[in-house]
Amino acid sequence: MRKNETLRHWNTLEANQSVQPSPVPYKHSGSTYDQDGIRITGTPEFIDSVLSRLKDLLQYENGETRLQLVYNQSTCKKSGLKMDSYNCYVQVHERGNEAKIMHNLFK
Repeated sequence: MRKNETLRHWNTLEANQSVQPSPVPYKHSGSTYDQDGIRITGTPEFIDSVLSRLKDLLQYENGETRLQLVYNQSTCKKSGLKMDSYNCYVQVHERGNEAKIMHNLFK
């Protein structure tokens, strides 16, 4: 979509819909680029403000699914030096049967 089409679409969305990602299948191999996920980059303050609006996702840390979370300071690919910006990635993954059993045993 072009920018104006995307803005129109965004503006017509119902506010405060629940966030319901499809979990990445257990034992998925390869890239998860095509799976439901969230990437947030910028200052920690910006990332935290966005995360504060995504608390619906916390319910996916349970016996059936887990949250894959990465929150790091960004690194320059060329120099390897730390940058002033940060990155945060969030995805929901299905748990395997063993993890589901262990979770139920130690509830």
